[in-house]
Amino acid sequence: MLRHRLAAVFAATLLVTAGCGGTTKDSSSSSGNQQASATADPNAKLKEGLKIAYLPKQLNNPYSDVETSGGEEAVKELKGEYKKVGPNDAAASSQVSYINTLIQQQQDVIVVAANDPNAVCPSLNQARAAKIKVVTFDSDASKTCRDAFINQATTEGIGQSLAKMALEQAGGEGEIAVLSATPNATNQNAWIEVMKTELAKPDYAKLKLVKIAYGNDDDQKSFQEAQGLLQSYPNLKVIVAPTTVGIAAAARYISSSSYKGKVQVTGLGLPNQMRQYVKDNTVKKFALWNPADIGYLAAYAGAALASGQITGAEGDKFTAGKLGEYTIGKDGEIVLGPPTEFTAENIDKFNF
Repeated sequence: MLRHRLAAVFAATLLVTAGCGGTTKDSSSSSGNQQASATADPNAKLKEGLKIAYLPKQLNNPYSDVETSGGEEAVKELKGEYKKVGPNDAAASSQVSYINTLIQQQQDVIVVAANDPNAVCPSLNQARAAKIKVVTFDSDASKTCRDAFINQATTEGIGQSLAKMALEQAGGEGEIAVLSATPNATNQNAWIEVMKTELAKPDYAKLKLVKIAYGNDDDQKSFQEAQGLLQSYPNLKVIVAPTTVGIAAAARYISSSSYKGKVQVTGLGLPNQMRQYVKDNTVKKFALWNPADIGYLAAYAGAALASGQITGAEGDKFTAGKLGEYTIGKDGEIVLGPPTEFTAENIDKFNF
């Protein structure tokens, strides 16, 4: 299966350590979790007919579309009712009204990629008070307002990978910049903090992080920010974009500019979006997990929670269909598995 193939490729880089953003559940205390005192029944049968709603950061985002397609596949396998709703922008509070509507619709599970770790919490806690299970995926909310968190890979592993690819692409020295999503994005900020920690180590002493720019996960805004970085920092060697929107926009700009061959782009991207830039040598290496598997895993975790198989406590186990068995880690974190690096040698083996 893809999860194990990716793990084999990238396990040397990413270590399973801690969770994304540090805002995850402590199984030893309630921490605002109304289900903390519940007892898991691993032999409980998964309920059919569960209403499972997905709330991505924003609609019409290629990455989110792939993620939620995996969720839709899993909900069908679970014989449940799938729904996807969401805003057209990734503003901090744009998801709140959708959560309130999902509560009124009496969903059984809400799966949400939080645009802001705290802005969504009051509404998510209202959902949990109404006995709706809350699973965060891709970008976590505060641990006080969700039952489990599906993490793509460990925060440390992703941040270390971003730093490593930047070092390689810069040839060991020079100026680099980060093109992120939104200033409040939990996952992006956590990865960047780890990246900064790595850059402070002796191996990275000749690299200089000159700017963190934000494209707000908007293609045109990210394109403009990439252009602005190169105008402001003419000696820039690498743009690191830990967002699929940002990396594609930066690559598009550089591929048709005088900077092609002089400035490298790396980060996290979708193979299908990045293929042309790898083949025209604008991008030499980038990384990602399979987004569809994140959405798929989130559905099974939500169903296991709603069926009483797990409570979100550390050590709880459940089976996620084709992905196999998972064990919940510290703070309610469920790690999908490490991503892979894509280059001209292997990119044609992937289609997502």
